[in-house]
Amino acid sequence: MPQPSCPAPALLQAVVDVLTGLRRRDPRLLLSATNAEHLAPGVAAWLERAVAPTAVRHALTENLPNEPLVRPAAFLAHRLTAQLPPPPPFRPPVPSAAPEFRHPLQTCDGCDRAFRGPDPGRCRDCRTDDRRPDLEDA
Repeated sequence: MPQPSCPAPALLQAVVDVLTGLRRRDPRLLLSATNAEHLAPGVAAWLERAVAPTAVRHALTENLPNEPLVRPAAFLAHRLTAQLPPPPPFRPPVPSAAPEFRHPLQTCDGCDRAFRGPDPGRCRDCRTDDRRPDLEDA
């Protein structure tokens, strides 16, 4: 039986919705809680492969045999395993809209400290010191 890589709560809720909805498609697919728990990892693996819940439901209920289903959970487990689709193709993450602009590093003319600024000159501390009145002059 296929297994999910990360059983997140939202994924598990989608699994429960798929499995409990099967009986609406065909009353022969009424599952016990134990059977649903056994099938849940297989359904989760499908959903992790970017298959929509409606597509999973369709794959499990399409072309059911006409005769009675003696073991519906075993039948569904076989379909989940035999028809498991391949993982979706790898897509690199989309870069952010615009890279954050940062001024280049400059060296302060007053204290040799590095600072970011559009032009060479003095750092914030040296510019502040230039504006303070000298205490000796007072």
